[in-house]
Amino acid sequence: MVSNRQKNPEVFPTPDPTIPKDPNKKNKMKSKFKRKKPETQSSDQPNIPKHCSKKSHWEKNKANAASGMAVEDDCKLKFLELKTKRNYRFIIFKIEGQNVAVEKLGSPEESYEDFTASLPADECRYAVFDFDFITDENCQKSKIFFIAWSPDTSKVRMKMVYASSKDRFKRELDGIQVELQATDPSEMSFDIIKARAI
Repeated sequence: MVSNRQKNPEVFPTPDPTIPKDPNKKNKMKSKFKRKKPETQSSDQPNIPKHCSKKSHWEKNKANAASGMAVEDDCKLKFLELKTKRNYRFIIFKIEGQNVAVEKLGSPEESYEDFTASLPADECRYAVFDFDFITDENCQKSKIFFIAWSPDTSKVRMKMVYASSKDRFKRELDGIQVELQATDPSEMSFDIIKARAI
């Protein structure tokens, strides 16, 4: 029996033999996906692996350096004298440049009114006050107050500097018993101090 291909060779041409693929020939097709480049660390960070515990330690130190101020030794020394020897009624601290320094020392004879009068009306300050009081059981006691004075009339940048450095500075003063923040004199009146002490 004769097939159609044999009868009409012009309609059904004989197919060309396929060329076998060379197994040694590499596929030169380019991938549609680009290889992601490794991330590079910024120049201000040390070359520390992510899993290394030193990285968190370095970041913690960097944060402390950025938000805190250096505390002069005289601040801690005067506070220790107030706490143990009671040489002063109050101490006022001021940030000068990158340091926290002692601005004024109040003698034991000075009153709370003398202390509030020593705070500037338009600038921020830190202060500690040794407050004496008598309890309902007629016992003489005292408590050391830490006061963050930040009046509304002070500059915004000054408020930010004092607020960001407060916790670090307060940690340097071992023995603080009560903390008080005030933006005007009414928020740190004698009645408020007495109520917080009892």
